Amino acid sequence: MRYLRARRRDAFISITTIFTAIGVMIGVAALVVVLAVMGGFEQSLRQRILTLTPQVQILSFNGSISGYDALLARANSVAGVAGSDPFIVGQAMISSMRGISGVIVRGIDPDNAAIVAQLLRYIQRGSLGSLSNTNAPAAGAATTTTPALSSSRSPAPAIDGAIAIGSTLADKLKVTTGDTVTAVVPVTGGADNGITTKTGHFTVGAIFESGVAFLDRDLVFMGLGNAQRFFGRVGKVDGLEIQLINLDDTDLVTAQLRARFGPSFRVSNWMEFNEAAAAGFEMLKRVYALVLLMLIGVAAFNLVATLIMVVMEKRKDIAVLMSMGATPAEVRLIFVLKGLIVGAFGTIAGLVLGALGCFVLSRYHFIHIQKEIYGMSTLPVAMQPLSFALVAIASMLLCLVATFYPARQASRELPVEVFRG
Repeated sequence: MRYLRARRRDAFISITTIFTAIGVMIGVAALVVVLAVMGGFEQSLRQRILTLTPQVQILSFNGSISGYDALLARANSVAGVAGSDPFIVGQAMISSMRGISGVIVRGIDPDNAAIVAQLLRYIQRGSLGSLSNTNAPAAGAATTTTPALSSSRSPAPAIDGAIAIGSTLADKLKVTTGDTVTAVVPVTGGADNGITTKTGHFTVGAIFESGVAFLDRDLVFMGLGNAQRFFGRVGKVDGLEIQLINLDDTDLVTAQLRARFGPSFRVSNWMEFNEAAAAGFEMLKRVYALVLLMLIGVAAFNLVATLIMVVMEKRKDIAVLMSMGATPAEVRLIFVLKGLIVGAFGTIAGLVLGALGCFVLSRYHFIHIQKEIYGMSTLPVAMQPLSFALVAIASMLLCLVATFYPARQASRELPVEVFRG
């Protein structure tokens, strides 16, 4: 600690030491804030995607699943499962008087509390309860040949139920809640196994906005009963959707479900669905971390110059210590500890500054971003203790490495030569 203070005529060394610590502090704070923001983006994106798509999905290798109530009970008995929901997935062409678009229709149970609780946070207008209305097959739900995609308009078509659509799709079709849209699906059937189409009329019961472009543009939710009738799969589902209590237990729960359901079912999870996207986001976060770690490295290696100047200033002191019996290892330790003290001060101050910056960003939201692009209007911040610990360890290791050369030079001073000089 005494060596941290320079003599008055060498006050420049003390100033250099202070600026070295400040450099470490700024680098650590910047890395902490960027990791928190990147973690917030990842967490927000993952949450929005996994709310509207399955976290774990169970499909049968034999095709559609009948008698799925027993399978639901089997899935719900697995530890870590928050709830399960049977679903149907199909492609359709949906149109209004002012637009048309291809969509993916997902039939869900609108009375399933575990599933609805996840969807409710993204509902902008309308209600998911409207999807519970199950109507008999409408007279207008005709089967026609492929060329007749535009069925004849009836003055008041019968309604087959309600659907929930994304905000982007609603803008494209220029519809709002309460409006009627027409859905057309291809159907394979007949003696020659030809392709025909089936038409249905649905009310827009709810509009959701997840902030994920392809979900808001391409995904449509329909009540399970209506979807079963519309796609011709009454009493059958395509698979089971599993919601987890904790996403960190994904691998464990997936393994338990695979053991519970056996080889006749395929169990896959969200990490397998979004493997490419997750890997790309992780790589981006590592690149940002590496760049900012280099910033800490630049500040840490300023310690080399600072310690070399201290060694030059303290040559006589070192010579006196060694003549009194201090070993080279003890002299090296003095300057290693000096560098670590400076690095620790900068690291601790940087962690405090970074935590304060994260708190301010998450509380006051003074940095605004385009909601149309990112799905949120302010920077998301997710502070994780592990990130703080890793940044602190990396910073101290860099500071430790920076002390090796000056400490070695100090230990090689020969007292005789110093006194003679």
